[in-house]
Amino acid sequence: MSLKALFEPASVAIIGASSNPARIGGRPIAYYLKAGFKGDIYPVNPNRDVIQGLKAYPDIASIPGKVDLAVLAISAKMVAGALTACGEKDVKTVVLFSAGFSELGDQGDVLQDQLDKISQRYGMRILGPNCLGLYNGDIGNCPTFTSGLDGGFPRNGRVGLITQSGAYGTHLLTMAKSRRLGVSKWVSTGNESDLTVAECLEYLIDSDAVDVVGCYMEGVKKPKVLIRALEKARAAGKAVIIMKVGVSEVGSKAVQSHTASLTGSDASFQALIDQYGAQRARTTEQMFDSLYAFSISPRAEGNQLGILTVSGGAGVLMADAAEEEGLPVPPMPDVTQKRLIERNPLCAPCNPVDITGNALNDFDLVGESLTAMCEEGQYDLLVAFFTSWVGSPAHGEKLFDALSKGIKKHKKPFAVIGQSTEAIKEKYESVGIMVFEDPSRAIVALSALAKFNTAFNQATQDEEELPAITNITLPTEKIGEAEAKLLMEKVGIPIPKEEVVSNAEEAVKSANDIGFPVVIKIISPDIAHKSEAGGVALNLENDEEVRAAVNLMFKTVAEREPNAKIEGLLISPMIGDGVDFIIGTQRDPIMGPVIMVGLGGIYTEILKDVRLSLAPVSHARAISMLQSLRGAAIFQGARGQAVINISAVADAVSRLSVLAVQNADTIDSIEINPLRAMSNNTVALDALILSNETIKNH
Repeated sequence: MSLKALFEPASVAIIGASSNPARIGGRPIAYYLKAGFKGDIYPVNPNRDVIQGLKAYPDIASIPGKVDLAVLAISAKMVAGALTACGEKDVKTVVLFSAGFSELGDQGDVLQDQLDKISQRYGMRILGPNCLGLYNGDIGNCPTFTSGLDGGFPRNGRVGLITQSGAYGTHLLTMAKSRRLGVSKWVSTGNESDLTVAECLEYLIDSDAVDVVGCYMEGVKKPKVLIRALEKARAAGKAVIIMKVGVSEVGSKAVQSHTASLTGSDASFQALIDQYGAQRARTTEQMFDSLYAFSISPRAEGNQLGILTVSGGAGVLMADAAEEEGLPVPPMPDVTQKRLIERNPLCAPCNPVDITGNALNDFDLVGESLTAMCEEGQYDLLVAFFTSWVGSPAHGEKLFDALSKGIKKHKKPFAVIGQSTEAIKEKYESVGIMVFEDPSRAIVALSALAKFNTAFNQATQDEEELPAITNITLPTEKIGEAEAKLLMEKVGIPIPKEEVVSNAEEAVKSANDIGFPVVIKIISPDIAHKSEAGGVALNLENDEEVRAAVNLMFKTVAEREPNAKIEGLLISPMIGDGVDFIIGTQRDPIMGPVIMVGLGGIYTEILKDVRLSLAPVSHARAISMLQSLRGAAIFQGARGQAVINISAVADAVSRLSVLAVQNADTIDSIEINPLRAMSNNTVALDALILSNETIKNH
């Protein structure tokens, strides 16, 4: 449903209107008048005839014209009646300032449910309750009592801000003004009884007036709408920066599954961010720097960074920051370096390109070096350190001319680092050049632009077809490793030749049938971590070693897990070569099934080098997840090791993700650890399936 009536109303009623522009019911009217809102404004207050120079009405029914938007600035006990009256008036949307609902607990939940029923009965949309409203600077729509508009409105531009927190939202709006961000849309969603961050984000992404959106979130409602909004943003090349707070612990689930200990609501949210091309800001400063970069700069076309400086130390600092951000800093071509040093014998022409203070004697060096970096170095991103020169009365104008002319025709993201007045900063920004005082912040902002470019270009990964697997219903009761692995085989994930036995003599016979060396593992649905229970014996070479291992295993497991139900022993061939991976799925209560892949075996808990994505994932997405692991060099032939079949690993990841979606309502987690990958194939050496019922009863 369109939110046009909320963001772009032709008429507004303020219920609980006040003649005092400092009060909650008076602020919206004062802001509307100051912003020059062209629509109709109807103050509603039975005790006043005129409010702030406008005719007042005793109730909304008395208003002669149509009302698109109603603002409720009244106590919680009066809201239900006022909302019903709005419904009878055929009001399209309501902004509800009133507090005293779900934020108060169970009693407030009952009141909020009552509001939802009223709005649904009349087909109204509600922003709030317990929200600060919104601001649309394009038309002067100000249904808000935020103090963030005191002292003036933000400069109008193409930035949108969405916040679940009212007070922190005011802080963000105030910061946007001081940071000279062009914020045209700002909205506070409050309790989100109806409208959520996700729906407001989708509206802003659909808007032709917005290019970049910053979101402050405390929780996720309507994840499917959020995904749809992020998909639209990526398709449109619009940046979304999300600051998500509130990291929950997985708790007791971690006892049973490595996957559960490595995924949780925050990790799952991060998977959503990564998969759909948004970026996660860890600090408010980081979010604003990213918003600033995207609102000022042209789109990045790659991630190679060129550094121009008059300080060798600053150049090294920025090169270090670039490495931390994953930005390559390749050298200038040899022929270009030779020419630059002939032109300026004091310079260091590699990259960073240090032109030194000699540029004060010959300002043409600035423009020439910058042009060489753009045209011959072919850098995608540029940063220049000129310290106090930027604001210098003697040199500032010459520097601006050199830098602006040098970058004008190349249209590359460019950040200048130095001290200057606000007026000088605005001058640089007017030609698309960012200005920072902190070199590290400049590098982070440029990195954000490069990451968005990568995300925008990866959309095709999610368009690939998923593997076709039989619809398999997984059991909800506890099952052991052997049964779990047979189910993996049905999905198309290979498992080794194995046999189940019950005693030492059967184990000896089975080992001879399979062929030495062998592995013996205890079978019990009650033991998730068999090694810790003494339930694993490796590399057994003969009959005697098998008998001894079986006898010791039964004794040790009985001591360490006295209440575990033992179903037998699993005899498997010892597969020594290859690289171990962990692949697993976890059902997130908000996001649904999440798929994880990382280095497995002994590395799982030590390195925690994993990548997550919402399930299901395509083969191409799985390849991308594997290649982005920090330890990717381990399975890509580093130091003479055999290159493993990464395509086979990706196939297993994709198939397991489809299985998780098929069983999303009943299965909590599925784990293969390790999945042994070799040069020609993969084999699942262990598997664990935990149902929702199993977790609940744990």
